[in-house]
Amino acid sequence: MKMGYFPGCSMLGSSREYAESLASVAQKLELELEEIRDWNCCGASAAHNLNHTLSLALPARILALAEAQQLTDILVPCAACYNRLAVARHELLNNKELHSKITSIIEMEFTGTAFPRNILEVLSTLTESGLEQHITSKFEHKVACYYGCLLVRPPAILKFDRAEDPLVMDTIMQKIGATPLDWAFKVECCGAGFSVSRTDLVAKLSQKILDDVEHRCAEAIIVACPMCHSNLDMRRPYIEKLANKKYAIPVLYITQALGLALGIDKTQLGLQRHFVPVPTSLQPPPPALPPPPPPPEEETNNTL
Repeated sequence: MKMGYFPGCSMLGSSREYAESLASVAQKLELELEEIRDWNCCGASAAHNLNHTLSLALPARILALAEAQQLTDILVPCAACYNRLAVARHELLNNKELHSKITSIIEMEFTGTAFPRNILEVLSTLTESGLEQHITSKFEHKVACYYGCLLVRPPAILKFDRAEDPLVMDTIMQKIGATPLDWAFKVECCGAGFSVSRTDLVAKLSQKILDDVEHRCAEAIIVACPMCHSNLDMRRPYIEKLANKKYAIPVLYITQALGLALGIDKTQLGLQRHFVPVPTSLQPPPPALPPPPPPPEEETNNTL
């Protein structure tokens, strides 16, 4: 299977482990990714708050570049990037005046033939059949699948499976042996792009998520968004200071959990890059060493 690929800024910086685990899983599941050439930042997450025209021109140029490469399906692993590309495509295709204005700005043709696809959509297709033959160690743990807000909203545009109670990530996790929990905050916001400007707000929102996950006795939180991972993992000290307690639960990208089940080395999956350590209980044991060869038989001399 081959498709286009828009990594976005975070995959090259704060979410390197997401990019590393995605590349490893893609290779294992025979997914070939063709990166969009000369791509630019899509404007997530602040451009739409400051300049509506800019917030459409940036993702429109990316989609136009994909069209020029004759790419139709574009994997966009970052939930924020996916949201911006999908919203821009929708607005331009449904507003002729806006379409004309934006294409004039980017000086490129845009027809809408390139479709942004989120990571869960792609992984769901890849794991529909034949996944069992690749699994070396089932991920038999209780997990809280956290979708956040950017994958599912606005529902009229993104058309996720169930906007308020999505199940696609839960289904993927079940296929690798996990037990997804029914919990209350799977689509609640963690603070998203306020990680730097309003860390206090991120701590308040993320504390509610961690409290509910802890109450359900989850062993890990599974995410598909760099911002969600950043807020729940990197901002853990701020959350713990607000809550006046410690939270040990790790946060894994879905590609990392899938990669562990597929037998991919933890370093290739970037587990060492997390701020909250991933316990060894979540990692499969190393492969057993082959038995040592038998000692050579002693030669016997039958000469009389």
